[in-house]
Amino acid sequence: MYAKLILSSIAGLVLCTMAQADNSVRNKEIADRFASCDKNHDGKLTKEEAKGCMPRVYEHFSYLDSENRGYVTVAQIQLMASR
Repeated sequence: MYAKLILSSIAGLVLCTMAQADNSVRNKEIADRFASCDKNHDGKLTKEEAKGCMPRVYEHFSYLDSENRGYVTVAQIQLMASR
């Protein structure tokens, strides 16, 4: 019984670590893509900048830009991708 509990705990830790690694890789990929799309390098991605470069962001731009600021940040995109 005790061995099962230990193995279950270890499996949970491994899965959690793998998920964190996946998130880290995904967030870096998003940040890299964002940087290449942010043509004026202001840390903000407009719908026009996203148009040909980040099609999923472009398609869901109004949802991501819920405050109607006219841009989204890399943190907003990463947060949405983690859901």
